[in-house]
Amino acid sequence: MSTSGTVGGGKYDVVVIGGGPAGYVGAIRAAQNGLRAACIDAWENRDGQPAFGGTCLNAGCIPSKALLESSELFHRAGSEFALHGIRVNPPELDLSAMQARKARIVSQFSSGIQELFKANGVTGLVGRGHLLPGNKVRYTPRGGKPELLEAEHVVLATGSTPIELPFARFDGEAIVDSWGGLDLAAVPGRLGVIGGGVIGLELGSIWSRLGSQVTVLEAMDRFLFMVDGQIAKDAQRQLKKQGLDIRLGAKVTSAERGPNGVALTYEDQRGRHSVEVDRLIVAVGRRPNTEGLLDPLAGVKLSDRGLIEVDAECRASAPNVWAVGDVVRGPMLAHKGSEEGVMVADLIAGRYGHVNYAVIPSVIYTTPEIAWVGQTEEQLKEARIDYKVGTFNFAASGRARAMEQAAGLVKVLASTADDRILGVHIVGPMAGELIGEAVVAMEFQATAEDLQRTIHAHPSLTEALHEAALSVDRRSLHAINR
Repeated sequence: MSTSGTVGGGKYDVVVIGGGPAGYVGAIRAAQNGLRAACIDAWENRDGQPAFGGTCLNAGCIPSKALLESSELFHRAGSEFALHGIRVNPPELDLSAMQARKARIVSQFSSGIQELFKANGVTGLVGRGHLLPGNKVRYTPRGGKPELLEAEHVVLATGSTPIELPFARFDGEAIVDSWGGLDLAAVPGRLGVIGGGVIGLELGSIWSRLGSQVTVLEAMDRFLFMVDGQIAKDAQRQLKKQGLDIRLGAKVTSAERGPNGVALTYEDQRGRHSVEVDRLIVAVGRRPNTEGLLDPLAGVKLSDRGLIEVDAECRASAPNVWAVGDVVRGPMLAHKGSEEGVMVADLIAGRYGHVNYAVIPSVIYTTPEIAWVGQTEEQLKEARIDYKVGTFNFAASGRARAMEQAAGLVKVLASTADDRILGVHIVGPMAGELIGEAVVAMEFQATAEDLQRTIHAHPSLTEALHEAALSVDRRSLHAINR
């Protein structure tokens, strides 16, 4: 089945296997560069229908943000509106309508990818791709017979899949993965989440706002180990205030399904404990999706973790074979994969291509949001880099106060030697949007003084970043310099 172009065999300049944010973006850029490109994808939604966009669009980034927004509005209507002088009866939840809205958004974006393929001349192929030696691809259409495609270049972009625990197998009912955690038809009275990372916290936040009693069991002793320590500590405090029961150092050893839900057993420094929940979401990470992708003779090497080994420009070990996104090293982030897809498509076309891996932003869409780019204070200490620190609390931001979202802070780290910005870390309102300015600044190797001398609109949330930059040199204008 083809969504555009010509089906059946043939030769291409580029064949991309995988239609997620790394694959479909790479295919579009390849076509924009004048190359004949095809994109193969095997994703099927719950209704059995094929859809481009991968996990991100269909079961991750987009649907989760739709539910996060809806659940946040529901929560604010019940707890905050009165502070604004808006009196309403206790809000009534229509979860089916909320889920239907989410599904419409996902469907619109998936259809949009097919339109982009048509507009750019990409041949979209629904089915599975298998890399053979000599850059040949065995394409098996959905419900059809295998066909042979030939390509000058092959890009592997098959993404990742949730990790399943041996003692907590997904059953699609009581124990679910992250996709299942977005599709619950009713709000569980007691929800357990194994994994206190990005996915676990976002899903936990959604159902907590809608009325579930949420327990998050995280095996690591430190909350959000990858986040700057000061920011993580503040975020943990805010999430606990909202009702999330976050238990650190909690290593789950068993999950037994019974008539009353799922009985969990876990161990921490104080000993062995048990907790019973109605539904369980397992969000302990993701693994590269390479099963059935590679012929043993194709010459593509995998790492011990199952990742496709690539160089700095995403070239795999076989000639003219590339790999991007979640199947290669680096953070499993949609925007990182997309930029790798663009880089590879440009390099194949003989153009300049580059990804600055040192300046990739990360965002957790809880409330408050958590966002960061660059190095943390802990990393700078470990690397023995001399640095300066500036912070500014949203409590002193007029815009944040007016929004009734004054929790959190902005933190700027700059080099003592040359004032260059080394990292920016935010926990607070719209952190995922605010971090964009920091990314641009660091991409252009800006200094803290550059941000200090940049005029920011008043009143705006961006002033918090401005003040944090001023604080680096103890020159903050709206906070006491210490």
